[in-house]
Amino acid sequence: MKVKLINRSENALPTYETELSAGVDLRAQVETPVTLKPFERKLIKTGLFIELPKGTEAQVRPRSGLALKKGISVLNSPGTIDADYRGEIGVILINLSNEAFEVNQGDRIAQLVFASYQQAQFIEVEQLSETQRGEGGFGSTGK
Repeated sequence: MKVKLINRSENALPTYETELSAGVDLRAQVETPVTLKPFERKLIKTGLFIELPKGTEAQVRPRSGLALKKGISVLNSPGTIDADYRGEIGVILINLSNEAFEVNQGDRIAQLVFASYQQAQFIEVEQLSETQRGEGGFGSTGK
């Protein structure tokens, strides 16, 4: 997949860290360090702008290391970037720990995964087909 990109950050272009990585790291583009207090959320800009092919989206996801080690996550995870969006990529970070966390210029703050999708055509009906599961949800299939 080819993705057009404008990089207005001080950071290098996003790259895949390993041969089989699903996502690229997004880096913070901040003029001064940004502190996230416990349970605080802030929009962190990346300086990146993309143009996706029709039928694709980019998903902004947390970095597992930040989540485990520091309690930092992406609030609307995964955040969807639609193919017709042309604005700067921003990441809504949230600090779920009890300690302040500082975001510095160039820090890896999230990852970006690209995915194909289909738009649904809704067909209004009076009844849906029956299944063994039926309306069971939220833990109805066991542990």
